[in-house]
Amino acid sequence: VPALFSSSSALDDDAMAPIARIAVLFAMDAEARPLIDALGLTLDADAFARVGGDVPMRVYSGTLKSGARVDVVCAGSCARHNVCNVGTVGAALSTYETCATLRPDVIVNAGTAGGFAKRGGEVGDVYVATKFKNHDRRIPIPGYDKYGVGEYDAWPTPRLIEALGCKTGVVCTGNSLDATETCRALLDEFECSVKEMEAAAIAHVAHLFNVPVIAVKTITDIVDGPQATEEEFLRNLSSAADALRDVVPRVVEFLDGKSVDEL
Repeated sequence: VPALFSSSSALDDDAMAPIARIAVLFAMDAEARPLIDALGLTLDADAFARVGGDVPMRVYSGTLKSGARVDVVCAGSCARHNVCNVGTVGAALSTYETCATLRPDVIVNAGTAGGFAKRGGEVGDVYVATKFKNHDRRIPIPGYDKYGVGEYDAWPTPRLIEALGCKTGVVCTGNSLDATETCRALLDEFECSVKEMEAAAIAHVAHLFNVPVIAVKTITDIVDGPQATEEEFLRNLSSAADALRDVVPRVVEFLDGKSVDEL
């Protein structure tokens, strides 16, 4: 399984240095706003100016106690449909430009997700990812089958997990809110604890830049429960955003002043 950080000596040195820049990536504005407000971040309208044109992503930046820079990157809205850019396309675009322009030492992907009762998940739970996989990129051709799954290890964060007192598990990504029977079979095969729509794409792009990725997800709906996913998601989105309001600032505070090897 590809690690999200190479073992070269230069990167090993980086892993031992204090984190100088943290990027926190969100798909939905409602998920990001509590952290922006909690940290007193301000809009950096020129953050992605090198791209030219009107890119959808928005960056809110500030400085932490240690002097480290923090950038909250929102995927923005689709101008055509006037909704948030959820899913892997918006996530990949945001991550690529974040890595190329902002050059973070670590990426935190925070957001809402579905959980699984069969694996102990409940609405309101907070998970930290152990692995990332795609559950809807099914390409049954040798070589492409593994590429489709795109499995990556999350950066190990045992001290962070202990500090948060949260659950851990495999995070699986797909571009649909619901899940077909084929998807459900793969989610079980992958022993998935968290089903969402961005993290595996973020991990793939971050791997290209050798940037460690941590994912923190709060559960809005139970994939294997009796209720319709979209109804349960909408009903619990506000409470899940409240959970993010509590946990994500704690994640950023924990990272501040540490190296990635101390997480």
